[in-house]
Amino acid sequence: MSTPDFQPLLFGGDINVYSVARAFHEAYGVKSIAYGKFAATFPCDFSSIIDCRACPQNEDPETFLKNVETVAREHGDKTVLVVGCGDSYVKLAAHLQDRFPENAKCLYISAQMLDTLTDKEQFYALCDRYGIDHPETFVYDSAMGHDFTLPWPAPFIAKPADGVAYWATGCHALKKVYVCQTWEELLAALDEVYAAGYPGKMILQEFIPGDDSYMRVLTNYSDHTGKVKLMCLGHVLLEEHSPHGIGNHAVIITEHDQALCDKIRGMLEDLGYVGFSNFDIKYDRRDGKYKAFEINCRQGRSNYYVTGSGHNIARYLVEDLLEGKDLPLTVVTNQSLWRMVPRFVAYRFTPRRYHPQMKALVKAGADSHSMEYRADYTPGRVLRIWKNHIGNFVRFNKYCKRPED
Repeated sequence: MSTPDFQPLLFGGDINVYSVARAFHEAYGVKSIAYGKFAATFPCDFSSIIDCRACPQNEDPETFLKNVETVAREHGDKTVLVVGCGDSYVKLAAHLQDRFPENAKCLYISAQMLDTLTDKEQFYALCDRYGIDHPETFVYDSAMGHDFTLPWPAPFIAKPADGVAYWATGCHALKKVYVCQTWEELLAALDEVYAAGYPGKMILQEFIPGDDSYMRVLTNYSDHTGKVKLMCLGHVLLEEHSPHGIGNHAVIITEHDQALCDKIRGMLEDLGYVGFSNFDIKYDRRDGKYKAFEINCRQGRSNYYVTGSGHNIARYLVEDLLEGKDLPLTVVTNQSLWRMVPRFVAYRFTPRRYHPQMKALVKAGADSHSMEYRADYTPGRVLRIWKNHIGNFVRFNKYCKRPED
């Protein structure tokens, strides 16, 4: 394999970073540089495919730009590909991309479009414009206090309209999503959020019935001209249920729904969207419709389900942005299984009706785990992966109920 004439520069330190670094390494044999806020932590520690660099002020705009400039100088003979692996870093890249050094590139929408799409209130207005279904929604402002009503019964969902500002509070007691079984629980959740210093609005929604297996995730890549080139729909079979991990995907099988893809593609192309996008969706069995929860203006943390299906996300970025290829549209139709948990946890906590399909994919070799990468099996890393497997078994037994069917 020839030496690539580019250098991946990733921002973040979670499984999103590792999955993107793995995609680059699988496709091109290149080692990524990753700036995180802390010293290398799992899943990036002990990795031979990532040069981890700690920078506590990583989310400060000028520091972020300085880190891009540093790597651009270190690799002056190459193109530095900047990839944000978290909402705050994507926002920084979108706002600062015009100030990047000449040999540093990224592919993100304008700062204005990003701010619109990541504000859930404005995102749902766009969904209405393009005929994309979403749950019944109420936008809550702290000035309302407890003086408001909702047109649907409990349970209620509460989540921040501005995720970046929400996590910037630094309050670790906050939940990613609040699932409130009663009106009193909802009011208590809202009080907790605003007591932590969150300044934005909250999105209150009806709870769409159904377990984790009713969830879907759709990952897309739109080229520099705004044309969608990749769409990969994932059928989520299991999510995390710990307080800070709730909603994170744990088991996914790829599937195909052309009508859903066509609807999302229509919106993305009409907006002139570029780069990766990721939609969280739930199937509503009451009316047979797919309902969008949000868009992430980046690849999701479970992005390896796409690469694991045989459609390496790093190749799309390189072939479009650096090689200038006119890529064909690929809507993934082949099935594959992706996990962030060991197989025994996957079988224990997913509905039994999916087990024959899962076992067939494992037998066919169409099974992947983001962290289980033989080319990166250093002794310390293997030990850390097994520790993570045990931790997942403990957490799922504590927070997740086994399915009844």
